Amino acid sequence: MQCSWKAVLLLALASIAIQYTAIRTFTAKSFHTCPGLAEAGLAERLCEESPTFAYNLSRKTHILILATTRSGSSFVGQLFNQHLDVFYLFEPLYHVQNTLIPRFTQGKSPADRRVMLGASRDLLRSLYDCDLYFLENYIKPPPVNHTTDRIFRRGASRVLCSRPVCDPPGPADLVLEEGDCVRKCGLLNLTVAAEACRERSHVAIKTVRVPEVNDLRALVEDPRLNLKVIQLVRDPRGILASRSETFRDTYRLWRLWYGTGRKPYNLDVTQLTTVCEDFSNSVSTGLMRPPWLKGKYMLVRYEDLARNPMKKTEEIYGFLGIPLDSHVARWIQNNTRGDPTLGKHKYGTVRNSAATAEKWRFRLSYDIVAFAQNACQQVLAQLGYKIAASEEELKNPSPTRCEDNEDKDLYDDSLPLNGQVLHSLGAQQGKQKLHWAFQQR
Repeated sequence: MQCSWKAVLLLALASIAIQYTAIRTFTAKSFHTCPGLAEAGLAERLCEESPTFAYNLSRKTHILILATTRSGSSFVGQLFNQHLDVFYLFEPLYHVQNTLIPRFTQGKSPADRRVMLGASRDLLRSLYDCDLYFLENYIKPPPVNHTTDRIFRRGASRVLCSRPVCDPPGPADLVLEEGDCVRKCGLLNLTVAAEACRERSHVAIKTVRVPEVNDLRALVEDPRLNLKVIQLVRDPRGILASRSETFRDTYRLWRLWYGTGRKPYNLDVTQLTTVCEDFSNSVSTGLMRPPWLKGKYMLVRYEDLARNPMKKTEEIYGFLGIPLDSHVARWIQNNTRGDPTLGKHKYGTVRNSAATAEKWRFRLSYDIVAFAQNACQQVLAQLGYKIAASEEELKNPSPTRCEDNEDKDLYDDSLPLNGQVLHSLGAQQGKQKLHWAFQQR
């Protein structure tokens, strides 16, 4: 007992030494140091302000499409995938989820959510720096010599399915369809893919595995990144209808309710309410206009994009400060007025977009819709989605179920925000105004 205080002291000193070594190693390996800034003439100033952080001197734009399952995120992802100067990845966080939490479902466990978010932020930071080797930590089985055939939905990335990353027989500008990519391209060489990433001016990543914008604050504030978040939202009633149709086993009780007209006693209502809570939390954060989101966040309703895809895409690219590629415009023209029979794949993007946005009204019973409206009334009001007061009103094909933010009468352009204008979508007849198109610039 007489020597116990000495043991404690020795352990404390050892702990401090270990932490110091770890911190020195982390700052040396994870952050670029000031001498590398000398060529840009910024070394002295940046070293004085922050000696350990590297700044994004190239101002490469890092884009994150923040969405939830069945909200139209695959379509929005293609708006960037088709741009020739954008390196696009489809759901790389799938690998984190699949490795760390195999049975993870929509973050029900707070512990699972913390583990998932911490690892996800680290991976996103690396991918935005075109460090694809970091992804190898989450690929099963592990890549051999930085080559793998296990990248989730590789075919959804144009760059990963075209030269020089893929070298299929055919013309030099050949871009393979998703179904042909893995079969004709063979193993993915992550070294070559990383080079293709570095050759492009922007990196875009789509994810449905980050619940809300607050979870991204550490990345948004990271001076090494120029991160801009495009949050895609959709009417929760439409999300429920789409999930029930696509994930038939998982949502079988909702389908049973629709088929029998009786609500099952063991219905998992969190399959609906979690979406509404995450949307509401993000929108509430946006409306507070925190300084860390200034110029970094844009909220997009899927319904607005579906009705006016070209106009809304131009607004998105304008917010990002990136010129709109002609390939993107052509893709929109070809994929928003398509044959609906070609869009039956659950992640397909060929749609009659305007009709698809309202299809949920004819796929849910009014009892289910009324239940959803009651459970999600706050976020429906926040996002400007109208309540259906009766089954007749629900099934009426004429009116849309969301307030038209294209109507000039609903705009108040008089709200200055740091020298810019924050559009405010006002509800009619003296109701409380809803701030919309939150784009702090």
